[in-house]
Amino acid sequence: MLKTFIVDDEPLALERLRRMLQATGRVEIAGASTDPVEAVEQIRWTRPQLLFLDIHMPELTGFQLLGELEQQPLVVFTTGYDQHALEAFQVNSIDYLMKPIEPGHLDRALAKAERLFAQAGPAAAPPDLRALLAQLGAMNTGTGAAPRWMERIASRTGDKLELVDLSRVTHFYANDKLTYAATAERNYTVDPSITDLEGKLDPARFIRIHRATILNLDHLRELHTWFGGRMVARLKDPKKTELAVSRDRVRALKDRLGV
Repeated sequence: MLKTFIVDDEPLALERLRRMLQATGRVEIAGASTDPVEAVEQIRWTRPQLLFLDIHMPELTGFQLLGELEQQPLVVFTTGYDQHALEAFQVNSIDYLMKPIEPGHLDRALAKAERLFAQAGPAAAPPDLRALLAQLGAMNTGTGAAPRWMERIASRTGDKLELVDLSRVTHFYANDKLTYAATAERNYTVDPSITDLEGKLDPARFIRIHRATILNLDHLRELHTWFGGRMVARLKDPKKTELAVSRDRVRALKDRLGV
């Protein structure tokens, strides 16, 4: 069995993946962490053969974490990345799992990891890992080239994966522990939390107006003053959707709009 370590800053996602891996009986879980900084030392100490690694995390991204490791294990990324990045993963023969992770896709990733490890032995590393880090590092670390904001987001329903262009998304909202991307046609469940999305979306287009809501300014029709110092944002969609703007975020929204 491959000695395995899991890093994901979302506790629910981490625990779900831990349970799924334990159920396969194919790996030994050497550890798991929601803190990428602490995970670096834990990985150095436990020396796992396989690492399941989230990409967008506070303090250290998944790419930055890998850069801290002197010896890199086989890596399976867990991600909600856009299509361009997924193509880069495929080219570099590094596996990835779109969240929420499906059992069949996890089985595929484990089979690939087992095959790579069997072929190359304990010193195995995914092909061209360094090239991938160089290719994608800048847009995740904020160094070098300008940050590349998300252009689309993945939504999985059963075996179907849909990529939703962010230009269609009027707003993101959280409800009952789930996150949704709302469009004029329908709402899509997505994996990242509102807080996670806030760091991935272009701030020139998206702004958080409530602890549970991120607004796409391209779809804003008008603002209305509400009681208690709050406001209501009315959208351009056919339903004329109204979103509450919390009092502590009114000033930031007005500043963004230049009013």
